[in-house]
Order: sequence, then C-alpha cells, then structure tokens
Amino acid sequence: MSKPNSMIGRFFYRIWKTVDVAGRLLIGLIAITILVFMVRGCVSGPDLPKVSDGSALVLNPAGTLVEQTTYMDPIEEVIADAQGTKSPETSMYDLLDAIEYAKNDDSISVLVLQTNNLTGAYGGISKYQDLREAIEDFKTTGKKVIAVGDWYSQGQYYLASSADEIYMNPQGSMMFEGMARTGTYFKSALDKLGVNVHVFRVGTFKSAVEPFIRDDMSEAAKEANIEWLGDLWQSMKKDIAASRDMTTAEMDNFIENYLEILKANNGNGAKAAVESGFIDKLISRAEFRDLMINQVGLNDKQDSYKAIGFKDYLKARRPLIDMPSAKDKVAVIIAKGEIVDGRRKEGTIGGDSTAQLIRKARLDNSVKAIVMRVDSPGGSAFASEVIRSELVQAQKEGKIVVTSMAGMAASGGYWISATSDEIWAHPTTITGSIGIFGMVPTFEEPLNKMGIHRDGVGTTKWARSFDVMSGISDDLKEVVQTNIEKGYDDFLSLVAEGRGMTKAEVDAIAQGRVWSGEDAHRLGLVDKLGDLDDAIDSAAKLANISDYEVRFVEREISPTEQMIREIMQNTEAQASMQSASHISAKTNPVIHALGQQLKEVYNLINNYNDPNHAYLHCMCEVK
Repeated sequence: MSKPNSMIGRFFYRIWKTVDVAGRLLIGLIAITILVFMVRGCVSGPDLPKVSDGSALVLNPAGTLVEQTTYMDPIEEVIADAQGTKSPETSMYDLLDAIEYAKNDDSISVLVLQTNNLTGAYGGISKYQDLREAIEDFKTTGKKVIAVGDWYSQGQYYLASSADEIYMNPQGSMMFEGMARTGTYFKSALDKLGVNVHVFRVGTFKSAVEPFIRDDMSEAAKEANIEWLGDLWQSMKKDIAASRDMTTAEMDNFIENYLEILKANNGNGAKAAVESGFIDKLISRAEFRDLMINQVGLNDKQDSYKAIGFKDYLKARRPLIDMPSAKDKVAVIIAKGEIVDGRRKEGTIGGDSTAQLIRKARLDNSVKAIVMRVDSPGGSAFASEVIRSELVQAQKEGKIVVTSMAGMAASGGYWISATSDEIWAHPTTITGSIGIFGMVPTFEEPLNKMGIHRDGVGTTKWARSFDVMSGISDDLKEVVQTNIEKGYDDFLSLVAEGRGMTKAEVDAIAQGRVWSGEDAHRLGLVDKLGDLDDAIDSAAKLANISDYEVRFVEREISPTEQMIREIMQNTEAQASMQSASHISAKTNPVIHALGQQLKEVYNLINNYNDPNHAYLHCMCEVK
C-alpha cells in the first residue's frame, strides 16, 4: 500500500500502518504460543473429563442460542474473548445432545439450568421451545430439573420455567416486556446528507427497505408485524402458564399490573415474582451451593457441589469420530444466517458453499433423503436460487428433499424451501415474506456540494448509466425495476409450483408479508408443524427407509484448522493466548475499537453482494 498524497488518505494510511504493526506483533506472540503447545501436545494428550457418580449436569448457555455457531478463526476467537469483543454463541444441538445423553446416564442425577449468561435466541423463540421439549422428555426419567438465576430476562425465564423448581437471587428481579419489532429509520438523515437511495421493490408488505425511505414504520408493516408477533407472544405465554400451573389470564394480570404489584411489595421485584407464582424460592449463591451439596454431595475440591458443565460432559460422552456404516442415511444440512453470493463459512449462508454441501449429499448413494434446516431471514436472490437449484437437482436424481424451518425461514429462506417435497415449521417460525427488492445508494449531491464532480463519455447510453458518485439514469432505473418485477413473478411461480397453488393464490398471501409458522400452515405455505426430528422422521418415510442413520453434512475442516482448535481448547493455552492478546488490546485500545467498528461496517456491506442487486430479505428479527 503506497503512501497517499491527500490529507484524508494520509490519516487512514497512518491508522492502517498502526493496525498493521500491532497485528504483526500479535501474530508473533501467537506463533510462539502455538509452537510451545504443539511441542507439549506431542508429549502428552489431554485427559477426558471425569463424570462422577450422582453429578449434576449444568446447562449454562452463553450468549445467543443458534442452530450453527458462527465461524471464527480459532486464534481470533481467543483474542476476542480476552478483549471482551466476542459475541458468544451456544449451539442448540450441543445442549440437546447433552440432555439426551444425560437422560439415560446413571452418573447424572439432576439437571441444573443456569441462565445468567443467556442473551437470546437467533431467529425467534423456537429454540427455547426445542430445549423445553427436551427437558420435559428428560423429566420422564424421574430426575429433577432445577433452574437458578441471579435475575431473569423474558427469554431466560421462558427456558427456566420448564424446570421443576425455579430459584432466584434475593437481589434479583424479573418481568415480562412482551415482544416488539422496532427499526431505526434514516430517511431524514440521508436527506440532510444528500444521499439518494434508489429503491426497487414489489410487495405491499415488503418493508425491508423502509428504514431508507421513511422515518417511521408504515401501517402495512405494522399490521403484518403485530400479527406474527402476537402469535409468538401467545405461544410463549401459553407454555409458561402451563409449566407454572396458572392461566394466561393470570400472566396477563401480572404483566398489565406489574407496577402496582411492584409497589405493593415495596419495590421488591424478587418478592413480587415469588408471590405471583413465577419463582419458587429466593436463594443466594452460597445457599444454592449448600442446597445442591445436600442433594448430590461435594465435588473433589470440596468447595462446591458435584457437577459437570455441558461442554465437558459432551467431551466425555460424545463419540470423537462418527464411524461410517452401511446404513441408509438422512443427510441434514444447516443453512443458518444471511444468504450471500459465493462461499462462506459457518454462520453465513454462501450460495456456492451451501450448494457444495447439498451436492456432497446428492452424490452419496447411501443418502436417501436430504433435510434442509433453514434458519435465515434471506439475502441475495441469486445465491438463493443457486441453493434451490441444487436441491431441485437432488430431487431429479431421486432423493427426497424436506425443509425444516427453525426460528426464521423468510424471504430468501423461503425461496430455498419452496419446492421441497415437504416443508415443516415450528408454530413460532417466522416465514413467508415472499417479495423482492433492490436498493442502491448514490452520493452525487454531497460530493457536488464539496466541489467534487463526475463527468466522462461512453460508447452506449448504458456505459455511464450507473455510478455511485454521479447517480443512476432513468432508463437504468426502469431496467432494475423490470428485473425486480420479474424476480417477484419468478418467486410466485416457484412457490405456486412447489405448493400446488395458482400464482394468484400465492400473490394474495405474498406481497412481502411475514407470517408465523402457524399462519403459514393454515395458508398452505408449509405442510406440517413440528421440529427437526419430526422432519427427519417424515423424510425417512417419504424415502421408504426404516433402518437409517442421521448424518449432518458439514464443511470439512482442514488438518491445520483442527490442530489449532484443539490447541486453543487447552485451558492453559487459552490463558497464555488471552494474556498475549491483552497486551495488544492495552497497547492500542482506540485503534482496536475503531477496527471493530470498521469490521462490522465491512461485514454489512459485504453481505449485500448480489450480482443483480436483488434481495430476498425480511428484516424481521425479534427484539
């Protein structure tokens, strides 16, 4: 990178050089650390965790519950964790596997839910519901489930309410705020800056572009949002009320009159929660340790109760290698995150990389059915079709394709699902959003005010029809809008084909509108309501196989990446790496913070990479 001449250029050049030097120093420290632990690893391998008889299995999810954890370079992950910049995630399948193993494990006597570090669930509440169902199944063995928390957010309590006993710190609190869909709107700010946002869309309810063309939520968007939010909220209330042996009317009374209830208890939210029947007992951390010691006994260190965390428990119980077998297989492919063109690692759906996973399952003769587990708000229209066409090819070659919708399978997430042999959704899945939009910002006005102008020549009227610094020609606007309308027509056609409906029938429930899984089932957009296991069972029946195994098809990890991961999982290695990364963080904290912000902006822009600037996105995350 050569040194620029402009003042602004020199400023960013200096920032880049500072980051570059700091990065080189950090890489040097990392390389030394890795070398040390590679040598140690050759001398002695790690011992598997011990599961003592009568232990409590502690489920303590951190961060966001996800279908698939977002890929992060192992070294960067340790550094980010040490610097406090990591956004933690917990795989729902790790929790489900731990519960399933513990169910019939005589070494586990009780399940403890610790929810303090749980911040939410990607895509909606279906992941809480899957865990609640697994916990209910665990309880059929007669083993107790205990929940404990310093305080409870709405989502934390939803999970905790499935326990036999719920404890909370005397200084804690809990309340139900309901569900909302809130957006940030930029129209006035963009107008002041002179930025022209050129929007192309089809669909009355396709509100993904509203933040750039309005200062508030449209009435159409409010109408659609409140309906699916209401379905999710009613489902959550019904589940909690059933678990706590109360009615939804009693819950509503607590929510609507919370201020009065709080005042009646002298502002003591913890006491109010107990008296209203949501918490069984207020207990300090020390008191909870004593309670559990009485139930399961002391641990080897004699400083707490006998327990094992779910991650260590999985290391002890989960097979290290999936041994190949001659059985027929149902392949499960997870498609989680935004859909973008090209190749991506876990946490984002790359059109090419996801198609490659499907192709791998398609070319495996032992795979008789493919289940796509979709958890996505959508994204690139082109990438969505790359994925769907690969699924269609699998169907042409005789394989059954079933979609299992997780928290979200909307817009592009619905596009890739629409022509499956069967579609399953949770009642609380966010789906639909059958619509398409294009959006291109141009900056000619602010640049002109700064005295910066663009001019030139071209051999045709299209040669200079689009330039982010000089605008979009009227003819090109018509071209883009025509393409968007064609894309919407294609969307209607493939849904009509896949669902056995007419285009007019699809159009009546499309228009970019988001539906809950329950409504989508009623409207014919999904076939059945159920979870992933239900979808897998159904796929096997459609493929006429009974003796089969389930195989998750995932990206193959390189030997180098696997080696680094194993090193990083070593507790001593993590401590050394974190110490090294703290040195870097303290050296340039401002540059580090700036780098994180720049990275977030880059990731946002990088995800909008459709070659035709056409997007299938619902912008329907629940807040």
